[in-house]
Amino acid sequence: MSSTSSNSAFSLSGATMQWLQEQAGAGSVIEQVNALKGGISSAVYGIQGMRQGEKFEYVLRQFTDREWLDHEPDLAEHEAQALIRAYEAAVPSPQWIAGDFTGQCCGLPSVLMTRLEGEVILQPRELPGWIEGLARALAGLHQADTIPMRWNYFTYNNIHALQIPEWTRSPEAWGKIIKRVQGDAPVYTPRFIHRDYHPTNILWKNGKVSGIVDWVNSCYGPAGIDTGHCRVNLVQLHGVEIADAFLEAYLNSPSSTEEVADVYWDMLSLTDFLCGPPEVYQGWIDLGFTGLSTQIIKERIDEYAESLAAKLA
Repeated sequence: MSSTSSNSAFSLSGATMQWLQEQAGAGSVIEQVNALKGGISSAVYGIQGMRQGEKFEYVLRQFTDREWLDHEPDLAEHEAQALIRAYEAAVPSPQWIAGDFTGQCCGLPSVLMTRLEGEVILQPRELPGWIEGLARALAGLHQADTIPMRWNYFTYNNIHALQIPEWTRSPEAWGKIIKRVQGDAPVYTPRFIHRDYHPTNILWKNGKVSGIVDWVNSCYGPAGIDTGHCRVNLVQLHGVEIADAFLEAYLNSPSSTEEVADVYWDMLSLTDFLCGPPEVYQGWIDLGFTGLSTQIIKERIDEYAESLAAKLA
């Protein structure tokens, strides 16, 4: 999810518009609804309106992926609870406004939140500062003082059923990685984590991180899952060297968590991407990132796998 809007107004259902009007309050006028780019598992809209002479801007997220909802019917409530905790802990995040958790009012499970200023940047003019900003924002998140919630970390894949991918040119490296993640996990302190931390979910303003969005996967778990997930995304976008620079910047941050240095978390995060063959993430395309191909993604992921496996030697 991002705060980059499309040029054309988008029409919501009458029931959703009525619900939005109720949440905006008496005397409010909803003036514009725009579809936002970058999301692939839900529909996200920018809402603009006026209330007693003052402008307000919201973001509405509606969960449209029926398969996902079948597995996790509480997605809307999950994101709402994560938003509340992040905002109260002063993490740069949207403020939760309201939720239709079951879709009874809107027809789809929905979450309404404030809209943050800023834009998604995937091709920065100055890479070192961008990397450091990503790392410091994440390190700060991992030190957030939040009250517990009922969602805890679990692996997306059945670890013991993992197999070396057919497409790889580095089967030996993948074999080592799979063997390691099927072993014992390192001891860690459960922390408030984002679980989907990567550049598409980070907003920037005036060269600094202005917000972290898309909190539906947030839970309590190992901090290394956040750094590992971001590193796999950075590998695909910019290569292994940039992913390594991100980890170094994180570990050099004053509020860093040393547990993430264990290569196990990078390996485990990489195996999360074995649910299908490598492909170019549609969200990057929607946000204007060009120049990637399936072959480039495969080569970069293999190179990353080799670099991780080498750390076991």
